[in-house]
Amino acid sequence: MASERKIVFYCSASRDIDQKFNQAAREAARAACSLGYTIVSGGTVKGTMGELADEVVRCGGRHVGVIPRFMSGVVYPDLTETIWTGTMAERKELMREGTCAAVALPGGIGTLDELIETLTLAKLDIYVGRIFALNLDGFYEPLKALLDHYVATGMLDKRSRDLIAFPRTVAELADALK
Repeated sequence: MASERKIVFYCSASRDIDQKFNQAAREAARAACSLGYTIVSGGTVKGTMGELADEVVRCGGRHVGVIPRFMSGVVYPDLTETIWTGTMAERKELMREGTCAAVALPGGIGTLDELIETLTLAKLDIYVGRIFALNLDGFYEPLKALLDHYVATGMLDKRSRDLIAFPRTVAELADALK
């Protein structure tokens, strides 16, 4: 599909998180589906990835899961399309491929890795989509402060810092994705 708009969501795989983060994942999936996006994610049943996937199914949306073969035991069963990879690095690359936006939901170290790699690639003009970190209840305030510190110390230029937006609510994210 040449006109397909795809958005990648980086999600937590943890089940031991505050339920407000799972609720935000469901709301974000609903918003993206209503805007006509194909959803791309890590494709597992775990944590907010599973919550996101459940909501895409409920919405009747299209969901592409990108998952390494060694994680086959946790693949989400109702993906529209499953793309298998050999490594986590290949997974990250294929998750971003062809997307017009990348959204990091509140998540752990894997989510942070995906987000920072995407920001680095955008800085290098390799990733051309928009980048968002859902700053629900200030979750990403420490990252914002670190990036601002990098700018203040000359380690990062302001143009590169401005490649990432930090919407505070799913509604703000949805408005930015319109």
